[in-house]
Amino acid sequence: MAEIEVLNPFEIAQSQFNRAADMLGLDKGFQKVLRTPRRVLEVACPVHMDDGRIEVFQGFRVQHSLVRGPAKGGIRFHPGVTLDEVKALASWMTWKCATVNIPYGGGKGGVICNPKEMSQGEIERLTRRYTAEIAIIIGPEKDIPAPDVYTNPQVMTWLMDTYSMMVGYTALGVVTGKPLAMGGSEGRGEATGRGVFFVTQEAMKIRGMKPEGAKLAVQGFGNAGTVAARLLTEWGMKLVAASDSKGGVRTDKGMDFKALTAHKEKTGSVVGFPGSDAISSDDVLTVPCDVLVPAALENSITLKNVAKVDAKIVAEAANGPTTPAADKILFEKGTTVIPDILANAGGVTVSYFEWVQGLQSFFWDEETVNKHLERIMRKSFADVHASAQAKKADLRAGAYLVAVGRVAEAMKLRGIWP
Repeated sequence: MAEIEVLNPFEIAQSQFNRAADMLGLDKGFQKVLRTPRRVLEVACPVHMDDGRIEVFQGFRVQHSLVRGPAKGGIRFHPGVTLDEVKALASWMTWKCATVNIPYGGGKGGVICNPKEMSQGEIERLTRRYTAEIAIIIGPEKDIPAPDVYTNPQVMTWLMDTYSMMVGYTALGVVTGKPLAMGGSEGRGEATGRGVFFVTQEAMKIRGMKPEGAKLAVQGFGNAGTVAARLLTEWGMKLVAASDSKGGVRTDKGMDFKALTAHKEKTGSVVGFPGSDAISSDDVLTVPCDVLVPAALENSITLKNVAKVDAKIVAEAANGPTTPAADKILFEKGTTVIPDILANAGGVTVSYFEWVQGLQSFFWDEETVNKHLERIMRKSFADVHASAQAKKADLRAGAYLVAVGRVAEAMKLRGIWP
């Protein structure tokens, strides 16, 4: 009988935590605390639509942990948002921030909507109403949102402005991922993809792989996937497959990155790129390659397709793209999986830099931002790799051992009040 795979993101997040907690021998009571989100807020957001009707959107904000600092995590506007997904993403943010050792806990937000079917005015009104509803738990020292799926610097500016109007002063630090003109940070737009680049370099060095001619496949040619692809191809790799929400393309000869991005800018998709073969977005995951970058949504690599994944390294630019069952199979196959809580932590790391700059009203140049990001990502990879080697485990276990250990240590020092 075929194994029935659990695809609920919160259950997956819990199982990943449980594995590390057991390996650490963590106190059962502490395990209960760290499994349970600190706060879960569900809100109704009534919005005047352009045609005169009133629509009510359901929104969430979850704070998983505040042990190491204020909650940090993005807000996504997507029709598939669920509370369990937001709870999972909030917990992954806790472990992600701890993996790269920045002083945040984990948070996440989401609104069930389809921005692709909404006007700019409708998105603005939704953002402002959602902000007003969650304002009771966010703030520069409490919970700092950021962009995520289908949100962007403009949405973050509306959020910051709404919160500022409510508190009576301009609170730049309430949100990160803002435009430069509104206190954003140089380098923030490329941070996630650049972080993926740094840790992929480290993984390839450990495996003795050279970039020249190495094959690269990227599922999800959005921000993170595009930046990672650009930096890796500039380093010498050959892009043989890419996809976005409309479909994918492949060619073993390799695609010119600049030509591909120009094609996408002109047509709205990578689909139809001259000289390539059309494939589905899911098929990109099984194209033979040296490095696979899943940069779309969670649960992309599962028991259904993991046997066909033919990559030496999987660098998880997306959150939760590989299920635990698939993870185990990849490890047994000898595939190096750079886990999401390490691979895509460049975004939250530079969000931290933005927050620090905003609090100080002192802003860095892009070279300084990238230098600090590179130092943190390479150091974090070394910490995770050493942890995994010590336990003869995969890098995901290594990352969780580092992260859960740091959060547990902070919790022990703070204690349970009262």
